[in-house]
Amino acid sequence: MNTPRFRLLTPLGVALLATCSHAFQPEATGVTAPKAPAAPAVEPLFPPRFGTTEVPQRTPGSIRVATYNIENLFDDADDPALSDRQEDIDDTKPEGQMDAVALAIRAIDADILCLQEIESRAALDWFMSGRLEDMGYAHIVSIDAGDERGIEQAILSRFPIVESKNWVHRPLGGVHPEKYGNGRNWHAGKDIVFHRSPLMGVVEVPASVLGGDEGYRLRVIVVHHKSGRYSDYWRDKETQGLLGALAEIDGETDPLPTLILGDFNAESDAPSVRAYLSSGFKDLIGDNPGPDTRWTSHESGRRIDLILANEAASAAADPDSEFVFGTPARPSEFSWRDLDTFPGYASDHYPVVVDLRPARAANAHAGESP
Repeated sequence: MNTPRFRLLTPLGVALLATCSHAFQPEATGVTAPKAPAAPAVEPLFPPRFGTTEVPQRTPGSIRVATYNIENLFDDADDPALSDRQEDIDDTKPEGQMDAVALAIRAIDADILCLQEIESRAALDWFMSGRLEDMGYAHIVSIDAGDERGIEQAILSRFPIVESKNWVHRPLGGVHPEKYGNGRNWHAGKDIVFHRSPLMGVVEVPASVLGGDEGYRLRVIVVHHKSGRYSDYWRDKETQGLLGALAEIDGETDPLPTLILGDFNAESDAPSVRAYLSSGFKDLIGDNPGPDTRWTSHESGRRIDLILANEAASAAADPDSEFVFGTPARPSEFSWRDLDTFPGYASDHYPVVVDLRPARAANAHAGESP
C-alpha cells in the first residue's frame, strides 16, 4: 500500500502549526477575479515563496499557454490494475488541494493549459466538475502514458485540438545500467523506454480569436521526464527519443510552431535540457536573471518546469509576458515529511505561463516591426 496522503504530522510539523499564530494576508494584486465562484477559498497558512501573484494583462490578439504539475491528481476510485507498491486507493488528492489548484488555474486564465500528474481523463473530469466547468476548456486530451503509477499528462484547450499522439513505451536505445547511484537499479538490463510518454497535441486557434484574417496552428508537447538524481541517463534518452520522434513527423517540411513544456525534472544547464536547446529550441524563461525566485517553479528552489519554443513559436512569444504564478508554499525549513498539507496548499510545483502573439511572427517574417 502507498503511504496515505493524509499523514500524521511529525513532532516538527505539530510544533510548526502550534506556533503559527498568523495566517498569510494576501495583498491586493493584479489577479483577475474568478469568472464564477470556485469552491470556498481558505485563508492560506503560508505565503508564496516563489513566483508572483500579479498576473499581467494580455496584449490583444495573444493566446496564453501554461504548464502546471498539479501533484498527484488521483480520484477516489480504486484502479484495480494497480496494487502493492503502486496501489492508488490512498492517494486521493485532498479536496482543499484541489480547490487551491482550481483557484490558481482561474487566476492564470490560460487558453491552453498543459497539466502533469493526472491519473486519468476520468480523474480530470472529476476534478473539474464544479470547479472549472465554466472556464471554456471544451477540448481535452489525456492519454495513458505508460507510467507504472498510472499518471499521465493532459491538454486543456479553449480551441480545437485537431491532432493528438503519444509514444507509450517507445524504445529509446540501450538498456538500464546495473546501478542506480550506489544502489541496485530496479530496471537493470531492461530496454530503456519513455517512463511517461510525452503527449503531443496540435491546437487550431481560429482567426476570429486573433483579430486577423488567418488562424494559427500550434503544436504543444507536454513532457514529464523521469525524476530522480541518478536518472540523468534516462532523461537524456527521453530527450533524444522525443527529438527523434519530431524529426520523423516533420521530415523535410517546415515544422509547425512548437512548444515543448512541462516538468523536465532538470534545470536548464542539465544535459537533457541542453540537448533541446542545441537542437534549436529556446528556453522562453531562460533569458531572465539567474537566481531570482520570481522564476523558481518548484518548492525545492529549482526551475524545472520549462517552456521551450522552436524558432517559429519563439517568434510569436510576447516579450516580457512570461511569469511563474506563486501559490502558498511550505517554509524552507520544512519538507513534505514534516507537513504533508496545509490550508491553501495546491502543489509542490507552480504554473509557468507565456503569451504568444502570432501577429508578431507574421510581422517579423514580413520584415515589419512586431
